[in-house]
Amino acid sequence: MIAVGLSIGFALLLWWAGTAVVLYLDGLPKGTFRWSMLGATALLALAVYGVIATGSQTSVSGALLSFTCGLLVWGWAEMSFLTGLLTGPRKSPCPHGCSGPAHFVHGIQAILWHELALIAGAAVLVAISWGAPNQVAAHTFLILWALRQSAKLNLFFGVANPGEEYLPEHLRYLKSFFRHRPMNLLFPFSVTGATIFAAVLIGNVTAGTLTPFETAADILLATLTVLGIVEHWLLVLPIKTSALWSWGMRSRGVRARTAAPALSQAQPLARNAR
Repeated sequence: MIAVGLSIGFALLLWWAGTAVVLYLDGLPKGTFRWSMLGATALLALAVYGVIATGSQTSVSGALLSFTCGLLVWGWAEMSFLTGLLTGPRKSPCPHGCSGPAHFVHGIQAILWHELALIAGAAVLVAISWGAPNQVAAHTFLILWALRQSAKLNLFFGVANPGEEYLPEHLRYLKSFFRHRPMNLLFPFSVTGATIFAAVLIGNVTAGTLTPFETAADILLATLTVLGIVEHWLLVLPIKTSALWSWGMRSRGVRARTAAPALSQAQPLARNAR
């Protein structure tokens, strides 16, 4: 029971804190991005080493460490996307009135490099974990990848609350690929599939036949999946969730205050030029 409570609390804390940190760093002025990515890359290297080092550890602490490493690898991918380092060859909004296959192709072009980076990240984690008794990091990344692909498709097909406020200013063109509608046909399948997967993991735990390591691992992964299900439901419910990460969103104000002096200086120059 202690392993269950510890695993749930640990997963919730990392999910909340990690999201807030990424939002804060990606909302800062662009001049800070190189330092943010440098720090994220150092953590990425440490995480990859951690995945290898914990591969043979079948303890509760081993599950927690491997889970953390998987989240750190995912965090690097998120940072690279939200800073604009790895997005796609298309850096502009979809043309007005574009629809159908062309609209889908434009959407893929906007995130192509990021998608390839996610596939590469998953391949590396699976490769270095192959055959190891502790594969929590790889499973963590794969679950996040599956949930994120589902969320992206739901945003593309249309949801009521796409969360456009989370996009940093330099990625606002991605809003042109979001569609506003109460729900789409994919949504019920996304939520049902994730719910079944979480239920299987929880069922394994409640059966009482798992080792402490296996219990911690399944609870970590189940908690992560449930959080993904909640995030899916928030896409269709008229609820503003930015308060959950209020301190992470404050950097948007920092960027606005930084940009304001530059704008005020540019205006006189423009008038003089005329």
